[in-house]
Amino acid sequence: MAKNPRDVVIVSAVRTAVTKAKKGGFKDTRPDDLLTAALKGALARVPGLNPADIGDVVIGTAMPEGEQGMNVARISALAAGVPDSVPAMTINRFCSSGLQSLAQAAACIQAGWYDVALTGGVESMSQIPMGGDRPSPNPKIMAEHPEIYEPMGITSENVAKRFGVSRADQDAFAVASNQKAAAAIAAGKFTDEIVPVVTQVFDGKGWREVTVSIDDGARADTTVEGLARLKPAFATDGASHAGNSSQMSDGAAATLIMSREKAESLGLDVLGVLRSYAVVGVDPEIMGIGPAVAIPKALEKAGISSGDVDVFEINEAFASQALYCVRELGIDPARVNVNGGAIALGHPLGCTGAKLTATLLHELRRRDAHWGVVSMCIGGGMGAAAGCGREAAARGCALGRGGDDPASAPPWGRAPWVLQGRWPRWRRSGRGTRR
Repeated sequence: MAKNPRDVVIVSAVRTAVTKAKKGGFKDTRPDDLLTAALKGALARVPGLNPADIGDVVIGTAMPEGEQGMNVARISALAAGVPDSVPAMTINRFCSSGLQSLAQAAACIQAGWYDVALTGGVESMSQIPMGGDRPSPNPKIMAEHPEIYEPMGITSENVAKRFGVSRADQDAFAVASNQKAAAAIAAGKFTDEIVPVVTQVFDGKGWREVTVSIDDGARADTTVEGLARLKPAFATDGASHAGNSSQMSDGAAATLIMSREKAESLGLDVLGVLRSYAVVGVDPEIMGIGPAVAIPKALEKAGISSGDVDVFEINEAFASQALYCVRELGIDPARVNVNGGAIALGHPLGCTGAKLTATLLHELRRRDAHWGVVSMCIGGGMGAAAGCGREAAARGCALGRGGDDPASAPPWGRAPWVLQGRWPRWRRSGRGTRR
């Protein structure tokens, strides 16, 4: 593909570890602190950049209220040392917020409005619950259009029933996700992309300092037999449950992007090139099919086919919808979520798009591969996808080539930054909850 001075290149992509909401290493950590750590980590990997050259800081979060409100992008950017002359904004497209931040800033770079942007996403589902602190659906709209407020778990059941995704296949998919994630963690595959964070947790006796650098959600001992014993979580006759649905999580991720001409002027190595982005609308009652519609559009914009893609990162909101999308698109399962997905590693809503982008780019480098796709479904009935490429020169400095044997496809596929500052009074006085 021909190079263009306004191509959007990614020169740094990092994330924090992702931990279990209410239980993990970040359960007592503010999201603005998590985001600050991620932003610092992304900037630290490009020491030749003058932060004053950043044109905008664009951050996604799904629930922009409480500790994630007040334009958290601006708060964390300043805390990370970005000059006050650099603006910042927080955007929201639910589960694709972190990917939308990348696309939003990339469009501005391509338009020539600025040359450099710091993008990413953050979500603390420990601090801000799904739906926010005060969910208040519009009664009139709910009466006339109940599908708009369809619970995510019910949309999963709708997909499973409408498209014939069995519970047995969903459970097998979940087991595979956990096995791949556990193996990746054991092999240290996420080390290059994770920024260790020193923070504090309340353990029932008092506060203690911890360094969080490993995802804590993967369950290596998950079995199909064990999952079969779990009760459905959303419908008495359903198939979705805690073991084959994404985990509620806490985390942040950041990506530093710029025009190709800016990167070349600074002599920077390019981690990847953003080649396309697509966002689509689908029936809210089956919102999980979003990737099956968005991915073909992103591939078309990039001028490639699914067979050209080396690695797909498709968010596992639920096994039902992820499995449906893989089957509908005819993707080789051996190229999908090669290091596990959200069922095992967690889904910190607004962070996920940026997190998956970091994971994808580092995996492409490890494999010395060319094309990758990030995609996810979006609450309310949408889907988003982005195509990223690596060029020949960049591929020459790969970490090492890897890959999965298609013959090993699972059964379901055959068809440190220290957080500083004072802890709020509510943190010091009790169990670390906000109430």
